[in-house]
Amino acid sequence: MNIHEYQAKGLLREFGVPVPDGHAVLQAEDAEAAARQLRGPVWVVKSQIHAGGRGKGTFKEAAAGEKGGVRLARSIGEASAFVREMLGHTLVTVQTGPAGKQVNRIYIEDGSAIAREFYLSMLVDRETGRTAFVVSTEGGMNIEEVAHDSPEKIRTFSVDPATGIMPLHGRAVAETLGLTGDLARQAEDLTARLYRAFVEKDMAMLEINPLVVTKDGKLRCLDAKVSFDDNALFRHPELFKLRDETEEDAKEIEASKYDLAYIALDGTIGCMVNGAGLAMATLDIIKLYGEEPANFLDVGGGASEEKVTAAFKIITADPQVKGILVNIFGGIMKCDVIARGVIAAVKTVGLEVPLVVRLEGTNVEEGKAIIRGSGLNVIPADDLDDAAQKIVAAVRKA
Repeated sequence: MNIHEYQAKGLLREFGVPVPDGHAVLQAEDAEAAARQLRGPVWVVKSQIHAGGRGKGTFKEAAAGEKGGVRLARSIGEASAFVREMLGHTLVTVQTGPAGKQVNRIYIEDGSAIAREFYLSMLVDRETGRTAFVVSTEGGMNIEEVAHDSPEKIRTFSVDPATGIMPLHGRAVAETLGLTGDLARQAEDLTARLYRAFVEKDMAMLEINPLVVTKDGKLRCLDAKVSFDDNALFRHPELFKLRDETEEDAKEIEASKYDLAYIALDGTIGCMVNGAGLAMATLDIIKLYGEEPANFLDVGGGASEEKVTAAFKIITADPQVKGILVNIFGGIMKCDVIARGVIAAVKTVGLEVPLVVRLEGTNVEEGKAIIRGSGLNVIPADDLDDAAQKIVAAVRKA
Protein backbone atom coordinates (compact mmCIF):
# COMPACT_ATOMS: atom_id res chain seq x y z
CA MET A 1 0.00 0.00 0.00
CA ASN A 2 1.31 3.42 -0.98
CA ILE A 3 0.56 6.74 0.72
CA HIS A 4 0.95 10.39 -0.22
CA GLU A 5 4.00 12.50 0.57
CA TYR A 6 2.24 14.59 3.23
CA GLN A 7 1.04 11.42 4.96
CA ALA A 8 4.52 9.93 4.85
CA LYS A 9 5.98 13.08 6.39
CA GLY A 10 3.35 12.96 9.11
CA LEU A 11 4.45 9.44 10.01
CA LEU A 12 8.13 10.36 9.98
CA ARG A 13 7.42 13.39 12.16
CA GLU A 14 6.12 10.97 14.83
CA PHE A 15 9.61 9.44 14.96
CA GLY A 16 11.35 12.80 15.26
CA VAL A 17 12.54 12.90 11.66
CA PRO A 18 13.19 16.51 10.53
CA VAL A 19 10.69 17.49 7.83
CA PRO A 20 9.39 20.93 6.82
CA ASP A 21 6.08 22.16 8.21
CA GLY A 22 3.19 21.89 5.80
CA HIS A 23 -0.56 21.48 5.33
CA ALA A 24 -2.64 19.39 2.94
CA VAL A 25 -5.27 21.14 0.83
CA LEU A 26 -8.27 19.30 -0.61
CA GLN A 27 -10.24 22.35 -1.78
CA ALA A 28 -8.85 25.40 -3.56
CA GLU A 29 -10.60 27.82 -1.23
CA ASP A 30 -8.55 26.44 1.70
CA ALA A 31 -5.19 27.22 0.08
CA GLU A 32 -4.77 30.75 1.43
CA ALA A 33 -5.50 29.73 5.03
CA ALA A 34 -3.05 26.83 4.74
CA ALA A 35 -0.28 29.08 3.39
CA ARG A 36 -0.84 31.69 6.12
CA GLN A 37 -0.13 29.07 8.79
CA LEU A 38 3.40 28.69 7.44
CA ARG A 39 6.37 31.01 7.84
CA GLY A 40 7.21 31.84 4.23
CA PRO A 41 8.53 33.92 2.51
CA VAL A 42 8.74 30.97 0.09
CA TRP A 43 6.14 28.23 -0.11
CA VAL A 44 6.42 24.93 -1.99
CA VAL A 45 3.18 23.82 -3.66
CA LYS A 46 3.21 20.08 -4.39
CA SER A 47 0.75 17.91 -6.29
CA GLN A 48 -0.02 14.74 -4.35
CA ILE A 49 -0.19 11.65 -6.54
CA HIS A 50 1.24 8.15 -6.15
CA ALA A 51 3.95 8.65 -8.77
CA GLY A 52 7.41 10.14 -9.00
CA GLY A 53 8.72 12.76 -11.38
CA ARG A 54 6.17 15.37 -10.31
CA GLY A 55 8.61 18.24 -10.60
CA LYS A 56 9.24 17.54 -14.28
CA GLY A 57 5.66 16.53 -15.01
CA THR A 58 3.22 18.44 -17.19
CA PHE A 59 -0.52 18.95 -16.96
CA LYS A 60 -2.83 17.86 -19.76
CA GLU A 61 -5.11 20.86 -19.31
CA ALA A 62 -3.83 24.13 -20.70
CA ALA A 63 -5.25 26.05 -17.74
CA ALA A 64 -2.83 24.26 -15.43
CA GLY A 65 0.18 25.60 -17.27
CA GLU A 66 3.47 23.87 -17.95
CA LYS A 67 5.30 24.62 -14.74
CA GLY A 68 5.27 21.09 -13.36
CA GLY A 69 3.57 19.48 -10.39
CA VAL A 70 5.94 21.03 -7.81
CA ARG A 71 6.24 24.82 -7.77
CA LEU A 72 7.85 27.55 -5.68
CA ALA A 73 5.53 30.38 -4.65
CA ARG A 74 6.88 33.71 -3.39
CA SER A 75 3.61 35.02 -2.02
CA ILE A 76 0.45 33.64 -0.46
CA GLY A 77 -1.48 34.79 -3.51
CA GLU A 78 0.85 32.95 -5.85
CA ALA A 79 0.59 29.79 -3.72
CA SER A 80 -3.21 29.98 -3.90
CA ALA A 81 -3.07 30.49 -7.67
CA PHE A 82 -0.86 27.43 -8.10
CA VAL A 83 -3.29 25.33 -6.08
CA ARG A 84 -6.18 26.43 -8.31
CA GLU A 85 -4.16 25.61 -11.42
CA MET A 86 -3.21 22.11 -10.26
CA LEU A 87 -6.12 20.82 -8.20
CA GLY A 88 -8.50 18.65 -10.20
CA HIS A 89 -6.23 18.55 -13.25
CA THR A 90 -4.32 15.62 -14.74
CA LEU A 91 -0.57 15.45 -14.15
CA VAL A 92 1.55 13.36 -16.52
CA THR A 93 4.98 12.17 -15.33
CA VAL A 94 7.47 9.53 -16.40
CA GLN A 95 5.86 7.16 -13.90
CA THR A 96 2.17 7.77 -14.63
CA GLY A 97 2.29 6.95 -18.31
CA PRO A 98 0.51 9.11 -20.91
CA ALA A 99 -2.85 8.81 -19.14
CA GLY A 100 -1.51 10.70 -16.12
CA LYS A 101 -3.18 10.98 -12.71
CA GLN A 102 -5.74 13.48 -11.52
CA VAL A 103 -4.49 15.70 -8.70
CA ASN A 104 -7.03 15.58 -5.87
CA ARG A 105 -4.74 16.79 -3.07
CA ILE A 106 -2.12 19.51 -2.77
CA TYR A 107 0.54 19.89 -0.11
CA ILE A 108 1.79 23.39 0.78
CA GLU A 109 4.93 23.48 2.88
CA ASP A 110 7.60 25.90 3.99
CA GLY A 111 10.40 26.45 1.54
CA SER A 112 13.94 25.52 2.57
CA ALA A 113 17.22 27.29 1.86
CA ILE A 114 19.11 24.38 0.28
CA ALA A 115 22.89 24.14 0.33
CA ARG A 116 23.29 20.51 -0.82
CA GLU A 117 21.00 17.70 -2.00
CA PHE A 118 21.42 13.96 -1.35
CA TYR A 119 19.51 10.74 -1.92
CA LEU A 120 18.64 8.17 0.76
CA SER A 121 16.25 5.25 0.65
CA MET A 122 15.50 2.05 2.53
CA LEU A 123 14.05 -1.20 1.28
CA VAL A 124 13.92 -4.90 2.03
CA ASP A 125 16.80 -6.70 0.32
CA ARG A 126 15.27 -10.03 -0.73
CA GLU A 127 18.68 -11.60 -1.35
CA THR A 128 19.93 -11.07 2.20
CA GLY A 129 16.62 -10.87 4.10
CA ARG A 130 17.79 -7.59 5.62
CA THR A 131 16.82 -3.94 5.56
CA ALA A 132 19.10 -2.11 3.16
CA PHE A 133 20.10 1.56 2.89
CA VAL A 134 20.76 3.10 -0.52
CA VAL A 135 22.70 6.37 -0.30
CA SER A 136 24.07 8.80 -2.87
CA THR A 137 25.49 12.30 -3.01
CA GLU A 138 23.49 12.82 -6.22
CA GLY A 139 20.05 13.71 -4.90
CA GLY A 140 17.24 15.49 -6.67
CA MET A 141 15.09 14.86 -9.72
CA ASN A 142 17.71 13.00 -11.78
CA ILE A 143 18.46 10.05 -9.48
CA GLU A 144 17.27 7.56 -12.14
CA GLU A 145 19.86 8.95 -14.55
CA VAL A 146 22.55 8.63 -11.88
CA ALA A 147 21.65 4.97 -11.30
CA HIS A 148 21.88 4.36 -15.05
CA ASP A 149 24.94 6.43 -15.95
CA SER A 150 27.01 6.56 -12.73
CA PRO A 151 26.13 3.59 -10.49
CA GLU A 152 29.44 3.98 -8.65
CA LYS A 153 27.98 7.09 -7.00
CA ILE A 154 25.36 4.99 -5.20
CA ARG A 155 26.31 3.01 -2.08
CA THR A 156 24.22 0.20 -0.60
CA PHE A 157 24.62 -1.51 2.77
CA SER A 158 22.33 -3.61 4.93
CA VAL A 159 21.51 -3.89 8.63
CA ASP A 160 21.78 -7.23 10.42
CA PRO A 161 18.40 -7.80 12.12
CA ALA A 162 20.20 -9.57 14.98
CA THR A 163 21.92 -6.33 15.99
CA GLY A 164 19.53 -3.75 14.57
CA ILE A 165 20.65 -0.25 13.74
CA MET A 166 24.11 0.65 15.07
CA PRO A 167 26.19 3.85 15.16
CA LEU A 168 28.36 2.39 12.39
CA HIS A 169 25.41 2.58 10.00
CA GLY A 170 24.94 6.27 10.67
CA ARG A 171 28.66 6.80 10.17
CA ALA A 172 28.43 4.96 6.85
CA VAL A 173 25.70 7.35 5.70
CA ALA A 174 27.72 10.38 6.82
CA GLU A 175 30.88 9.10 5.15
CA THR A 176 29.08 8.41 1.87
CA LEU A 177 27.60 11.91 1.85
CA GLY A 178 30.84 13.56 2.89
CA LEU A 179 29.39 14.92 6.14
CA THR A 180 31.60 15.76 9.11
CA GLY A 181 31.28 17.33 12.54
CA ASP A 182 27.76 18.22 13.63
CA LEU A 183 26.28 17.17 10.29
CA ALA A 184 27.77 13.69 10.72
CA ARG A 185 26.15 13.47 14.15
CA GLN A 186 22.83 14.57 12.64
CA ALA A 187 23.20 11.88 9.96
CA GLU A 188 23.77 9.23 12.62
CA ASP A 189 20.68 10.32 14.53
CA LEU A 190 18.57 10.54 11.35
CA THR A 191 19.65 7.06 10.21
CA ALA A 192 18.51 5.55 13.51
CA ARG A 193 15.15 7.34 13.40
CA LEU A 194 14.45 6.30 9.81
CA TYR A 195 15.34 2.69 10.59
CA ARG A 196 13.02 2.66 13.58
CA ALA A 197 10.15 4.09 11.51
CA PHE A 198 10.80 1.59 8.72
CA VAL A 199 10.78 -1.45 11.02
CA GLU A 200 8.00 -0.43 13.41
CA LYS A 201 5.60 0.47 10.59
CA ASP A 202 6.48 -2.57 8.44
CA MET A 203 7.46 -0.45 5.46
CA ALA A 204 8.49 -2.08 2.21
CA MET A 205 10.15 1.07 0.86
CA LEU A 206 11.08 4.50 2.21
CA GLU A 207 12.64 7.04 -0.12
CA ILE A 208 13.96 10.46 0.84
CA ASN A 209 14.77 12.45 -2.28
CA PRO A 210 16.09 14.91 -1.69
CA LEU A 211 17.65 14.76 1.74
CA VAL A 212 19.17 18.22 2.07
CA VAL A 213 21.60 20.23 4.08
CA THR A 214 20.11 23.68 4.65
CA LYS A 215 22.19 26.83 4.61
CA ASP A 216 21.97 26.99 8.40
CA GLY A 217 23.57 23.54 8.68
CA LYS A 218 20.57 21.26 9.27
CA LEU A 219 19.67 17.94 7.67
CA ARG A 220 16.09 17.89 6.47
CA CYS A 221 13.91 15.46 4.50
CA LEU A 222 12.27 17.47 1.73
CA ASP A 223 10.36 14.60 0.15
CA ALA A 224 9.19 11.19 1.36
CA LYS A 225 7.74 8.24 -0.49
CA VAL A 226 6.52 5.30 1.59
CA SER A 227 4.97 1.95 0.75
CA PHE A 228 3.99 -0.74 3.24
CA ASP A 229 4.14 -4.52 3.24
CA ASP A 230 0.53 -5.50 2.54
CA ASN A 231 1.00 -8.77 4.44
CA ALA A 232 1.76 -6.83 7.63
CA LEU A 233 -1.08 -4.31 7.47
CA PHE A 234 -3.20 -6.37 9.86
CA ARG A 235 -0.81 -5.16 12.56
CA HIS A 236 -1.43 -1.50 11.70
CA PRO A 237 -5.14 -0.67 11.49
CA GLU A 238 -4.23 3.02 11.76
CA LEU A 239 -2.53 2.84 8.35
CA PHE A 240 -5.71 1.82 6.55
CA LYS A 241 -7.00 5.35 7.19
CA LEU A 242 -4.22 6.65 4.93
CA ARG A 243 -5.29 4.62 1.90
CA ASP A 244 -6.40 6.70 -1.10
CA GLU A 245 -8.42 4.41 -3.36
CA THR A 246 -8.65 7.10 -6.05
CA GLU A 247 -4.96 6.43 -6.71
CA GLU A 248 -5.51 2.69 -7.24
CA ASP A 249 -6.86 0.67 -10.13
CA ALA A 250 -10.52 -0.22 -9.51
CA LYS A 251 -9.84 -3.85 -10.48
CA GLU A 252 -7.00 -4.08 -7.95
CA ILE A 253 -9.28 -2.70 -5.25
CA GLU A 254 -11.92 -5.31 -6.07
CA ALA A 255 -9.27 -8.07 -6.06
CA SER A 256 -8.06 -7.04 -2.61
CA LYS A 257 -11.54 -7.71 -1.22
CA TYR A 258 -11.06 -11.39 -2.10
CA ASP A 259 -7.39 -11.55 -1.10
CA LEU A 260 -6.35 -12.01 -4.72
CA ALA A 261 -2.87 -11.04 -5.88
CA TYR A 262 -3.82 -8.92 -8.89
CA ILE A 263 -1.85 -6.29 -10.79
CA ALA A 264 -3.26 -4.58 -13.87
CA LEU A 265 -0.97 -4.46 -16.91
CA ASP A 266 -1.28 -2.93 -20.39
CA GLY A 267 -1.79 -5.99 -22.61
CA THR A 268 -4.75 -7.84 -24.10
CA ILE A 269 -4.53 -11.38 -22.69
CA GLY A 270 -6.09 -11.84 -19.26
CA CYS A 271 -4.41 -14.45 -17.07
CA MET A 272 -5.69 -16.49 -14.12
CA VAL A 273 -2.98 -18.65 -12.56
CA ASN A 274 -2.24 -20.28 -9.22
CA GLY A 275 1.18 -19.54 -7.76
CA ALA A 276 3.32 -16.46 -8.29
CA GLY A 277 6.12 -18.33 -10.05
CA LEU A 278 3.77 -20.00 -12.52
CA ALA A 279 2.02 -16.66 -13.04
CA MET A 280 5.32 -14.98 -13.94
CA ALA A 281 6.18 -17.84 -16.31
CA THR A 282 2.77 -17.44 -17.93
CA LEU A 283 3.36 -13.72 -18.52
CA ASP A 284 6.79 -14.45 -19.96
CA ILE A 285 5.58 -17.07 -22.44
CA ILE A 286 2.76 -14.83 -23.66
CA LYS A 287 5.36 -12.15 -24.40
CA LEU A 288 7.60 -14.79 -26.02
CA TYR A 289 4.88 -15.48 -28.57
CA GLY A 290 4.45 -11.81 -29.35
CA GLU A 291 1.48 -10.62 -27.27
CA GLU A 292 1.16 -8.73 -23.98
CA PRO A 293 -0.52 -9.88 -20.73
CA ALA A 294 -3.35 -7.74 -19.38
CA ASN A 295 -2.72 -8.63 -15.76
CA PHE A 296 -0.87 -10.65 -13.17
CA LEU A 297 -3.38 -12.69 -11.17
CA ASP A 298 -2.47 -15.37 -8.63
CA VAL A 299 -5.56 -17.00 -7.10
CA GLY A 300 -3.40 -18.74 -4.51
CA GLY A 301 -3.14 -22.33 -3.41
CA GLY A 302 -6.38 -22.71 -1.51
CA ALA A 303 -8.85 -20.62 -3.46
CA SER A 304 -12.57 -21.28 -3.12
CA GLU A 305 -15.07 -21.40 -5.97
CA GLU A 306 -16.26 -17.93 -4.90
CA LYS A 307 -12.71 -16.59 -5.12
CA VAL A 308 -12.15 -18.08 -8.56
CA THR A 309 -15.47 -16.64 -9.76
CA ALA A 310 -14.48 -13.19 -8.48
CA ALA A 311 -11.10 -13.45 -10.21
CA PHE A 312 -12.69 -14.32 -13.54
CA LYS A 313 -15.14 -11.44 -13.25
CA ILE A 314 -12.30 -9.01 -12.58
CA ILE A 315 -10.47 -10.17 -15.71
CA THR A 316 -13.55 -9.88 -17.93
CA ALA A 317 -14.32 -6.41 -16.57
CA ASP A 318 -11.15 -5.10 -18.24
CA PRO A 319 -12.14 -3.69 -21.67
CA GLN A 320 -8.58 -4.26 -22.92
CA VAL A 321 -8.88 -8.04 -22.55
CA LYS A 322 -9.29 -9.76 -25.93
CA GLY A 323 -8.64 -13.30 -24.69
CA ILE A 324 -8.26 -15.21 -21.42
CA LEU A 325 -5.77 -17.88 -20.40
CA VAL A 326 -6.51 -20.00 -17.33
CA ASN A 327 -3.35 -21.88 -16.33
CA ILE A 328 -3.68 -24.09 -13.26
CA PHE A 329 -1.22 -26.62 -11.89
CA GLY A 330 -3.18 -28.22 -9.07
CA GLY A 331 -1.37 -29.01 -5.87
CA ILE A 332 -3.28 -27.64 -2.94
CA MET A 333 -5.47 -25.90 -5.52
CA LYS A 334 -7.89 -28.43 -7.05
CA CYS A 335 -8.64 -28.33 -10.76
CA ASP A 336 -12.33 -29.10 -10.27
CA VAL A 337 -12.72 -26.03 -8.03
CA ILE A 338 -11.17 -23.87 -10.75
CA ALA A 339 -13.47 -25.37 -13.37
CA ARG A 340 -16.63 -24.74 -11.34
CA GLY A 341 -15.53 -21.19 -10.56
CA VAL A 342 -14.88 -20.39 -14.22
CA ILE A 343 -18.25 -21.79 -15.27
CA ALA A 344 -20.09 -19.88 -12.54
CA ALA A 345 -18.42 -16.64 -13.63
CA VAL A 346 -19.17 -17.19 -17.31
CA LYS A 347 -22.83 -17.87 -16.55
CA THR A 348 -22.96 -14.56 -14.66
CA VAL A 349 -21.01 -12.23 -16.97
CA GLY A 350 -20.97 -14.12 -20.25
CA LEU A 351 -18.00 -14.95 -22.45
CA GLU A 352 -17.31 -12.71 -25.41
CA VAL A 353 -13.59 -13.42 -25.92
CA PRO A 354 -11.59 -16.62 -26.58
CA LEU A 355 -10.86 -18.71 -23.47
CA VAL A 356 -8.01 -21.21 -23.25
CA VAL A 357 -7.87 -23.50 -20.20
CA ARG A 358 -4.88 -25.59 -19.20
CA LEU A 359 -5.42 -27.81 -16.16
CA GLU A 360 -2.94 -30.21 -14.59
CA GLY A 361 -2.53 -31.80 -11.18
CA THR A 362 -5.00 -32.58 -8.39
CA ASN A 363 -8.45 -33.62 -9.66
CA VAL A 364 -7.45 -32.75 -13.20
CA GLU A 365 -9.77 -35.28 -14.86
CA GLU A 366 -12.73 -34.05 -12.80
CA GLY A 367 -11.90 -30.49 -13.80
CA LYS A 368 -11.66 -31.32 -17.49
CA ALA A 369 -14.93 -33.25 -17.35
CA ILE A 370 -16.68 -30.25 -15.78
CA ILE A 371 -15.38 -27.97 -18.53
CA ARG A 372 -16.34 -30.41 -21.30
CA GLY A 373 -19.83 -30.84 -19.90
CA SER A 374 -20.44 -27.11 -19.49
CA GLY A 375 -21.23 -26.43 -23.12
CA LEU A 376 -18.84 -23.47 -23.07
CA ASN A 377 -16.72 -22.62 -26.09
CA VAL A 378 -13.45 -23.38 -24.31
CA ILE A 379 -10.17 -24.16 -26.06
CA PRO A 380 -8.36 -26.94 -24.13
CA ALA A 381 -4.56 -27.01 -23.87
CA ASP A 382 -2.18 -29.82 -22.96
CA ASP A 383 0.64 -27.79 -21.43
CA LEU A 384 1.77 -24.20 -20.90
CA ASP A 385 3.51 -23.86 -24.24
CA ASP A 386 0.47 -25.22 -26.04
CA ALA A 387 -1.84 -22.92 -24.04
CA ALA A 388 0.20 -19.80 -24.81
CA GLN A 389 0.31 -20.50 -28.54
CA LYS A 390 -3.41 -21.17 -28.66
CA ILE A 391 -4.49 -18.00 -26.80
CA VAL A 392 -2.12 -15.84 -28.88
CA ALA A 393 -3.48 -17.34 -32.09
CA ALA A 394 -7.08 -16.95 -30.93
CA VAL A 395 -6.60 -13.30 -29.98
CA ARG A 396 -4.96 -12.48 -33.30
CA LYS A 397 -7.70 -14.26 -35.23
CA ALA A 398 -10.41 -12.46 -33.28
